[in-house]
Amino acid sequence: MEDSSRLLQIAGSIVNKAKSRGAGMAEVYINNNKELSIEVRDGRVETMKLAGETGLGLRLMLGGQVGFAYTSDLNAGPLDDVVGQALANAAGTSGDPHRVLPEPAATYPRLDLYDPAIKNASVEEKIELARTMEREARAYDPRVKIIENSSYADAEVEVVLVNSLGARLSYQGAYCGIYLSLVAGEGDDSQTGFALDYRLDFNNLDAGRVGKEAARRAVRMLGARPVATGKVPVVFEPYVATGFLGLLSPALSAEAVQKGRSLFAGKVGVRVASDLINIADDGALPGGIVSAPFDGEGVPTSRTGLISKGILNGYLHNTYTASKDGVTSTGNGVRGSFKSTPEVGSTNFFIEAGKSSPDEIISGIKSGFYVTEVMGMHTANPISGDFSLGAAGLWIENGRIASPVRGVAMAGNILDLLKNVEAVGSDLTFFGGRGSPTLLIKEMSISGH
Repeated sequence: MEDSSRLLQIAGSIVNKAKSRGAGMAEVYINNNKELSIEVRDGRVETMKLAGETGLGLRLMLGGQVGFAYTSDLNAGPLDDVVGQALANAAGTSGDPHRVLPEPAATYPRLDLYDPAIKNASVEEKIELARTMEREARAYDPRVKIIENSSYADAEVEVVLVNSLGARLSYQGAYCGIYLSLVAGEGDDSQTGFALDYRLDFNNLDAGRVGKEAARRAVRMLGARPVATGKVPVVFEPYVATGFLGLLSPALSAEAVQKGRSLFAGKVGVRVASDLINIADDGALPGGIVSAPFDGEGVPTSRTGLISKGILNGYLHNTYTASKDGVTSTGNGVRGSFKSTPEVGSTNFFIEAGKSSPDEIISGIKSGFYVTEVMGMHTANPISGDFSLGAAGLWIENGRIASPVRGVAMAGNILDLLKNVEAVGSDLTFFGGRGSPTLLIKEMSISGH
C-alpha cells in the first residue's frame, strides 16, 4: 500500500490550493485499494485476477454551491486540473445552506481492521482454500455433482481524508473471504446450494465448514415438492431474513424520508415491529466487514439504534441530511469510491440476536414452513414495503424438519412481517455488511398447489 503520510501531504496540498483559489470549504478523499480473486474448478485454477486502483476526489463549497471532481492520476498537473474542474462544477449548481463539511471530532473509534496474515499468506495457500471447499463438498455426499464456483477473494484498502476545517484522517483495512456454489442431483432432480465465509482475519477462514455447508444445503432440497396453500407459521433462516434487510436499510435512510420515499416517514416514536425486534447500524462493530473509524466525510462511526423493542428511534444520516433535520450525523456518509460524493448508506446493518436457538424455535411448531431461499426480492417495493416472492425450504411437522419444499409463493408487507415476529434466534449471522438471526413469523399466507 501507499505511504499514508505521502497521501496525507497530497490531500493537504490540494485542500490548500482549493482554498487559495476561492473555495469556502474543501475536502479531499483518497482511496487506494488492491483486490485479489481466485476461482478454482476441479482442483485447477481457472481464473486469478489482481487489480488495484488509487484515486482522489475533491469536494468543495462556494457559499452553498458544491463542486466535485476526481482523478486517478496523483501527479501535479492532473491534481491542479481537478481543482479547476471542481470550481467550475460548483459554479453551475444552486446554493444550498445545508451543504457543509463536518468539523473534526475529538476522538475516533480504535478498530483492528488490518490482519497482516491476509497479505503474508501465499497465493498457494489461498488457492488451497478453494480446493479444500471443493473436496469437502464432494466428500460430504456423492450426490454433489457439479461445483459451479469455488473462489477466494481478498482486498486491502487505504483511506485518507483531509478537509479545510482541520480533519486529517487515515486508516488501513483488509478483508478476505471464500465462496462455494454447487449442484446436487438424484435422478432427474437437481438442487443448488451455497455457503460463504467473509471476515477480517485470514486464519479463521474455515474452508472445510463452507464446503460441507454448501453440500448440505443442496442435498437437503433433493426431492422438493410444493405444499398445499394455506396460512402457517413461517421461519426465515438468517440468510433469508438478511435479504429482507435490503428493503429496510434504504427505507431507514434520512435521505429517503426527506424525499418522501420511505415507508418509515413520520413514524419516529411509533411501533413499527414486534417488541422482539431491535435493528441497529454499527460502523464501528468489532470484526464488521465494513467497519471503519470514520465515514466518507470524516465523521466518527458508531452504533445507531434504529428500531428498539419495535419502536422506531430515528434514521441514518450523513452531514447534509443531518443539517436539514437539525440533528447530528450518525456517521453514515458512505462512498462507493473516490469517484463519488458521500451518500447516506448503511454500514454493518443487522437485526440483533434474540435468546432462542433455531432448534428451540422449530421444536415449538406443529406445522410450518422453514424458508431457506426466496426468489424475486429485487421486485419488492422499497417505498411501500410490499413483496411477492417465490420460496423454497423445508416443511416442519411436529417440531421436526420433515421434507423439502419448492414451488411456493408468498406475499405481504415488510411492516406486517416485522409486527408478526414471534421469536428471534440467537444465531446472528452476517452476510457481508448485513446480518440477521433466525426469525419466526407467527403466520403468513403461502400459495402452493
